[in-house]
Amino acid sequence: MHIDKPRPPASLADLVDSLQAGGRYVLTRAEALASLGVSDEALKKSVQRLVAKRRLAVPRRGFFVIVPLEYRQSAAPPPDWYIDALMKSCGRQYYVGLLSAAALHGAAREQPQEFQVVTDIQWRPATAGRGRIRFFRKQGIEATPTIDVKTETGFMRVSTPEATALDLLRYLHGVGQLGQAATILAELAPGMDAIRTAEAARLEGDLPNAQRLGHLLDVVGAGDVGTILAEWVAEQHPRFVALRPDRPGVGAVKDGRWRVLVNEEVSC
Repeated sequence: MHIDKPRPPASLADLVDSLQAGGRYVLTRAEALASLGVSDEALKKSVQRLVAKRRLAVPRRGFFVIVPLEYRQSAAPPPDWYIDALMKSCGRQYYVGLLSAAALHGAAREQPQEFQVVTDIQWRPATAGRGRIRFFRKQGIEATPTIDVKTETGFMRVSTPEATALDLLRYLHGVGQLGQAATILAELAPGMDAIRTAEAARLEGDLPNAQRLGHLLDVVGAGDVGTILAEWVAEQHPRFVALRPDRPGVGAVKDGRWRVLVNEEVSC
């Protein structure tokens, strides 16, 4: 019996409609070329037309996001719809972190203005519609404790509350002021566990930021979360570190428990 082969999509628009009908919202350049059998130049022009119509968004070269009707005004769905697919298509390790992770854990009074992602290389920010993704580089990213969080299109990797707390100090430039980090930490602390906090610090081996985190946990009234962390820090016999590493610690008040030079007063 003769079986007709399915016909390829007549156009990129048809392919996009077909993928969305099947519940898929991302497409790579290689997949589009293979499905349509067109030249690079022809595909480029088709993509440009659909971007102009707000039917596609292109956060990074060669990766296309399908824009459903409800997101035409903003020209792209939110980054959590496609971040996992984007990072996998590039073969990069990642997790959603910092302010974006804190918000997912219920510790942000306002939604972050950018979607913050930690990955294993230095990347420039990506933009799709009104959504901006900012990347932060981390060596040894595989050691960071993460969880899978369900999204509209699947799952994405997110740092645990404990790992998020450490990152607030590690990437303070992505958070803002130290006082803001303390405010977020106060909201994050009820969901943190003392054993997991110490384990996150041990796995990542970031002693200076573990010391800073311990100090801030005391400041925000969550010292119980840092009890086991304090034991681990003491075992390492650390030197004193400045609470704000970008400022001198000479003459600062000393926190003997955490061996932190308190060169900025933080109130929460």
